[in-house]
Amino acid sequence: MHVIRGLHNLDASARGCVATIGNFDGVHRGHQAILEQCREHAARLGVPLTVVVFEPQPREFFAGEQAPPRLTRLREKVRLLGELGAERVLCLAFNEALRSLTGREFIDRVLIEGLGVKHLVVGDDFRFGCDRRGDFELLKAVGDAEGFGVEHTRTFTLDDERVSSTRVRTLLASGNFAAAERLLGRPYSLAGRVVRDQQLGRTIGAPTANLPLLPKPLTLRGVFAVIGELEDGRRYPGVANVGFRPTVGATRPTLEVHLFDFDGDLYGTRLTVIPCARLRGEVKFDDFAALKVQIQRDQARARRYFGLTDTTSNATFIRPAGEGWLASAPLGREAASSDFPSADDADANDG
Repeated sequence: MHVIRGLHNLDASARGCVATIGNFDGVHRGHQAILEQCREHAARLGVPLTVVVFEPQPREFFAGEQAPPRLTRLREKVRLLGELGAERVLCLAFNEALRSLTGREFIDRVLIEGLGVKHLVVGDDFRFGCDRRGDFELLKAVGDAEGFGVEHTRTFTLDDERVSSTRVRTLLASGNFAAAERLLGRPYSLAGRVVRDQQLGRTIGAPTANLPLLPKPLTLRGVFAVIGELEDGRRYPGVANVGFRPTVGATRPTLEVHLFDFDGDLYGTRLTVIPCARLRGEVKFDDFAALKVQIQRDQARARRYFGLTDTTSNATFIRPAGEGWLASAPLGREAASSDFPSADDADANDG
């Protein structure tokens, strides 16, 4: 897998490929179907598969904090794309210079001069260029004239609905992790390197591993029963808070995870966290003592969810992450927070 950042880093070795363009947020089963379609053409033509993505994503550039929350960080997206057969990822900075290109200029500079594309796969509703004249018909016409093929993506549906990043976000916001897994083809997860923080959890017997989150709208927010997977593959059930920790006055969002029955140093290691069930929303407590009481309740509730008691060892927790542990709704009667976008916020081209 070769990641190319910016058109200026393209060289002759990157020319000649099958390409597709999009956000690929979540790399869900619809995206996976697109990549399978591209792999077929790449094998037929004997050229690499290149995926073109943008950073930031276009809606983030235009809408800022009003843009939909991300499902995957760029690093995780690149990893998943590589596992699905992408040999190169071209990451274009979405800025004023790129935004100002007309549709035809984008085709010439990125697809023809930059990538030397042999075949292109995009959605038939794909629009691009400052003049909004960049569309499937323009791509098809230029492709016919310049000698590269253009075809639209095959629609991938589940339960008679198109699989989209918006559908995944809506399911996660409602606490339906089981249905989100069906759309993603894997359990939804958050990952990162553990950093040092205030270490307040140690003072109440609940040490936590802290993973900083991007300062963007959060896909999830609240307290969850989770499974933590270490770099060596070991898995531990636990409880996690995702958000701003208002009681301790944090200013940046953090994923704070307490792994049951774990004793070790995780600083600097990579941790993958799989939310399994939503326990409650994030609350600002009057004091640290009240927070301590609630944390103990959260731990007990998460232990019950995983079938663990205070005396049960994690050694009994042997089922793979996602196998039977993903809830289809928040625990109890608590409704999903209104902080999250609804399906009505869907973007026609959110892939």
